[in-house]
Amino acid sequence: MTEINSSSPLDAKIAHSAGLMSGMLEMYPPEHIYVAWTGGKDSTVVLALWREVLKSKGKEASLVLVPQAVSIDTGVKFPEVMGFRDRIAMQWGVDVKVIRPSVDISSYPVAKDPVKCCGELKIKPLQKAIEEFEIDLLITGIRRDEHISRAGRKYMEVRDDPDHTLLNPILEWTEMDIWSFITMNQIPHCELYDQGYRSLGCQPCTSKGESSEREGRNMEKERNLEQLTSMGYF
Repeated sequence: MTEINSSSPLDAKIAHSAGLMSGMLEMYPPEHIYVAWTGGKDSTVVLALWREVLKSKGKEASLVLVPQAVSIDTGVKFPEVMGFRDRIAMQWGVDVKVIRPSVDISSYPVAKDPVKCCGELKIKPLQKAIEEFEIDLLITGIRRDEHISRAGRKYMEVRDDPDHTLLNPILEWTEMDIWSFITMNQIPHCELYDQGYRSLGCQPCTSKGESSEREGRNMEKERNLEQLTSMGYF
């Protein structure tokens, strides 16, 4: 990865994001910190930054700090995304906890009610994982400019049910920042982006978008994203 400096707006954002992450190691044991890794471009950038922070901290303490991630496999994700996640986890040495919903996906009415569906397939499994793996800090890849409901999000958000804290280190980044960082540092990305997808969710709720980044996402879900966030969604 290229050396971080402050010679450009993006360099300043990179330094700020890395600084936020580094500060978390003064507050939480590394074994209780996980990246919420979807396999999408944003959380992959966050994971790449977190790896560098851990490498730096590990050198200072003569330790090998293994990055940990939690990934939700709803059963209806793009196989390309899941394959990408597994390949990169192996290449990067990431300890990934893959979590799945308890429902029978073969008979579940996927996307019929997007809010209920996200609750059953994403939120409940995530809540269970936070408890099971004793996650104190969850690092996300959400950005303010992605969705109007995220405009007021904070860098750190304390949550309950179960108790944990979210760190949102790339809130100020733009879609262009993400792709500039990926290009500049040769960060791998899922091949679906090369086919015209700009945002990747579950297959039934995702199509190719042109005019805006999340145009291809299920519109009913998008209208209720604030409600989903209140329920425990990123």
